[in-house]
Amino acid sequence: MKQMVKVFFAGVLAVLAMTSCSSEEKKGYVVEGQVSDVKEGMMYLKKAVGKEFVDVDSALITDGKFKFEGVAEEALAHGLTTRKDSRRPMVFFLDNDHMKVEMNESDKFFKVTNSAANDIFFQNVGLVRTKGYSLDSLLTAHPASPVSAYFLVTNFAYKYDYEGMKAVRAKFDASLDGTSYIRQIEDMIARMEKVQVGSVAPDFTLPDAEGNSVSLSSFRGKYVLIDFWASWCPDCRKENPNIVAAWEKYKNKNFAILGVSLDRNKDQWLAAIEKDKLTWTHVSDLKYWNSDAAVLYCVRWIPTCFLLDPEGKILAIGLEGEALHNKLEELLK
Repeated sequence: MKQMVKVFFAGVLAVLAMTSCSSEEKKGYVVEGQVSDVKEGMMYLKKAVGKEFVDVDSALITDGKFKFEGVAEEALAHGLTTRKDSRRPMVFFLDNDHMKVEMNESDKFFKVTNSAANDIFFQNVGLVRTKGYSLDSLLTAHPASPVSAYFLVTNFAYKYDYEGMKAVRAKFDASLDGTSYIRQIEDMIARMEKVQVGSVAPDFTLPDAEGNSVSLSSFRGKYVLIDFWASWCPDCRKENPNIVAAWEKYKNKNFAILGVSLDRNKDQWLAAIEKDKLTWTHVSDLKYWNSDAAVLYCVRWIPTCFLLDPEGKILAIGLEGEALHNKLEELLK
C-alpha cells in the first residue's frame, strides 16, 4: 500500500509539473482596447522596425472594443491604428502583460495601463524631444528597461560619436544583453568603428540614375567627398549650394563627389539633382534610411559627408559650409 501511495504521489507531482510548464508556455500578452472614435471596423497591430512599421496582426472592432492575444519574445515598440496603411500608428510597448488600452486617433489620445514598460515609456515619450532632457537620467533610473535602449536607438544615437556610444552602452544592465535594441546599439558601434577618421572607407556599389552600377572604389586616386543626402531633406537642400561652389572650384584638381541619396522616389531624386544643379556622380538604391551604403556607414542624419584621400582613407567626417572649403583648400591648393 505504501508503495502505491508513493507511485500515486509521484504521478500527481508529474501532472502538476506538466501543468506548470504548460502554464508558463501559454503566458503571453493580452491587449484589451477601447477606441472612442471608431465603433465598428478593424484595428491593426504593427511592429516598429527601424523608422517604419510592419504589420503583425489585426482584430475586429466591435462596439468600439478590440482585443489582441499572443506571445512576445521580448518587449518591443509596436503601434496600433485603425488605418492599415498608416505610417504613424499610436506607439506603445508590447510586453507579456494584460494591458488595457484607451485610444482616440482623431484626438491623438492614447493610454496604456497595467504594464511596467509602458509606464516608463509614456512618462518619457513626450519629453525626449524637449530641450534639456537627459538620457543619462533615464538610464540611471531604468538601466534594465528596454525602453531606455529604445530611446537611445530612436532619439539619441545621432548625438554620440564612437567613444560616446561605447560609454552609453556600458551603462545598460546585463539583463538586456542579447535583446533587440542592445544588439542594434552594438551593431551601430561596430559599424561606427569601421568609418572613423584614418580608416579605409568601406567599398559599396549602388546604381546610378540609368541603372549602371557605380562602386566607390572606382574613384581611387582622387580625393572623394561621399555626400549622403535626399531630395526630401531641407537641410540637405540648404547645403547643396555650398557643395556646388566647392565642386566648381575643385572639380579639375583631382577631386570627385559621389552623391548617395536616401530617396524613395526616383523622379523626386532626379528633379532635385536638376533643380540644385548637382553635376557630379549620383547613386541610390531608393531604400530611404535602409540604403545599403547609409547602413554600412552608420548614417544617422543627413546631410552627412565623408572626405576620403586618394588611397580611400577617411580624412574628415561631417564637413559643411566654410569648414568644407577650408579643408579642400588645405588639401588641393
